[in-house]
Formats: sequence, structure tokens, C-alpha cells
Amino acid sequence: MHWANQHREVVFLDSNSYHQKYSSYDSVLAIDAFTSIKTDYENAFQDLYQYQSQTKDWLFGYLSYDLKNDTEALHSNNFDGLEFPDLFFFQPKKLFLIKENQVEIQYLRMCDDEIETDFEEITQCSVFSIQSSDVEIQQRITKENYLSKVSKMLEHIHRGDIYEANFCMEFYAENAQIEPLEIYQKLNVISEPPFAVYFKNNFQYLLSASPERYLRKEGLKVISQPIKGTARRSFDLEQDEQLKSDLAQNEKERSENIMIVDLVRNDLSHTATKGSVQVEKLCQIYTFKQVHQMISTIVSEVENTTSPIEILRTTFPMGSMTGAPKISAMQIIEELEETKRGLYSGAVGYFTPNGDFDFNVVIRSILYNSKNQYLSFSVGSAVTSQAIPENEYEECLLKAKAMFEVLS
Repeated sequence: MHWANQHREVVFLDSNSYHQKYSSYDSVLAIDAFTSIKTDYENAFQDLYQYQSQTKDWLFGYLSYDLKNDTEALHSNNFDGLEFPDLFFFQPKKLFLIKENQVEIQYLRMCDDEIETDFEEITQCSVFSIQSSDVEIQQRITKENYLSKVSKMLEHIHRGDIYEANFCMEFYAENAQIEPLEIYQKLNVISEPPFAVYFKNNFQYLLSASPERYLRKEGLKVISQPIKGTARRSFDLEQDEQLKSDLAQNEKERSENIMIVDLVRNDLSHTATKGSVQVEKLCQIYTFKQVHQMISTIVSEVENTTSPIEILRTTFPMGSMTGAPKISAMQIIEELEETKRGLYSGAVGYFTPNGDFDFNVVIRSILYNSKNQYLSFSVGSAVTSQAIPENEYEECLLKAKAMFEVLS
């Protein structure tokens, strides 16, 4: 990774050997763009369709949350300190696919004579530890303001405008100088999530410890695994088991999860063959280093003529980060949040040459623009009719814990 980091474009995806049913590789490293696409939200999915159809190669990149404005009559007018493009993908010149003790290397023909030189550089690459200076983190929405905004969201719910919405708040730092790769490695060590990402596009960085898959396509099968429901871990083994058991039986968390499962089923039905949408696992508890999570798995089948971009377009943004009904929830989110989400609660991943794909949900992540020295991370929780604003605030702080730890 230290060798890769000298390149302008880098994507490193790491499963951290987390046991999961749906997985192709333990980790993947893609570097150095041969071609790329960068655009704002207008006609973004159409542009991506053309790019993916023409290249028919490995593509790595991201979909930002604000692509919602391409699929619906929505807008994003909130503050944006990061200034990332709404969509970015690149065709890498060099690709490393790692599974157990095997590394598969794919270089474009134009640079395949560089393999030996690269290996020499990799084996000789020194790893220098650079102590990151402390970052002064500020909170965009005060606690008092947060509680007031969640109360307003509850008013919308009681009026029947929505029945669930994911409300997020930003923590940020100005004039921040960090070593992104070092921060990513620290974040990954304390979280060890199955969908970790180190992403670099010139001076724009994503350091992600995401535990959540948005969407995966394997042949004709599509898999969605939304997370709704969070509990803290404990060093006391007995108490930790109790916290896990309590989460499994928590009616509020289960209802949140089931609402999103219904939304995902509806989203998948837009491209699914008749009768193929199934709930494979409902409200299953998974344990990670920082938290316990409630995750459901919903699957569908598609025709072989269905474009992978159409599957993404009709399910994006993911229900776990919006709410239900989806469009009303996104309108209310925009009205109450104070920061443009951008890449946060978007998705990072890849397309294979045959049109399969795998994307995470960008949560538990630090975003950084080294050019304007702006650093940001956001956290959120699902608000339903049973929500207690104070408890939602505490859940947000729990989710922010790892980011605070690596930045201080």
C-alpha cells in the first residue's frame, strides 16, 4: 500500500478475513487510471452506463449520495466543505487480487513489462511512520440542536409523512493536516470491518471502516445486506453476550430493520425476475470489534440482459441510509441536515469485466481533501416513532468513537 500510494488513483478494498457467505477476494488493490469518468449528478447513471458498456473492464470508484438528484426531482443545497465529484470511476492499469495465500496480478498490456520493476520497488519500499498531528474536531450540529431536529423528524412521523428516516450529523476539522494512509491503517486495526476501503483520487481521500454491504451482483444473483440496529461491545464476555442477546430481541431495532427490508425488497423488484425477491436472513446479529449489528440479507435474480447500472440506479441511495417512504425521507433529511452528504452514505466498489459488481455503504468513514485541508466524518441513526432523541444522540456518538480515537 505504501508503494501504491505514490500513484494518483488508488483503491484498496479489504475484507479483513471476516467470514461471509458472499465474497470473491480477501482484498483487492487497483491503481493508476488508464481511463476514468468524473461527473456531477446530472445524467450520471447514463454516463456511467456508457462508460461501463464501452470499457467492459475492471472499474473502481464511487457513487455519492447526491446521485439521488439524478434519479428523482431532489436537490442538495447544504454546505459542502469536501468538494468531491458526485461520481468517479477509473479503469486501472494495475490490479492485484488477493485470496488466502495467492495473489493474481492483472496489468494492462501497455504496462505489463513493468511487473518485475514494480516487485523490486515493492520489496524495497520502506514504511515510515509519520506521527499525525492532533486534529481539532468540531461538531456541525450542537447536542441541543440535534435533539430539536430529531423531535421535528418525529413530528413528520406522527403526521404520517414518513415512518422512518436516517438522520445524520457531521464532525469536521479545518486546516487539518493528516497522513491519510496512516490514519486508514489505524482505523482498520481498531475496527477490522468486512468492507474497509482506502481510496485516493489525487488530493481526495476516503478512509473507510464500513461494516455494511450495499449491493453485490454474482452472475444473475443480486444481494443486498442492510444494517439497522446497533449495540455496543463489552470487555466482559458475559455482559457482551447479554448486549448481543438484547439487540436481537429489541423490538424497536427489529422494526427499523424490517421497514428497510421491505424497502429493499421493493427496490430490487424493479429489476428482478418475477417471484425471485427473497429474504434470505432476517434480523441476524453480527459481531464486529467495535459494535454488534443487526443485518438482513435480501436476494433477487435478474435477466442476463439487465444492465448492472440499471440495478444500481433503481436501488440507489440504499434504504438503510435514507428511510421510508424513500423520496419523502430524502426530502425531510435534506431540510433538517446541515451538511451535503456527498460520498458519505454513498457507495464504493467495483465492476468486473463481465458486469458483476460489489459495493459497500460509506459509513464509519473519514473523508479528507488535502488541497483545502478539510476533514469530515458523519454519523447517523434511524429515527422511527419509538425513537428517543437522547438515545439517538448516544448511538451517533458510539458510531463516531473509532474516528475520534484515530484522529486524537
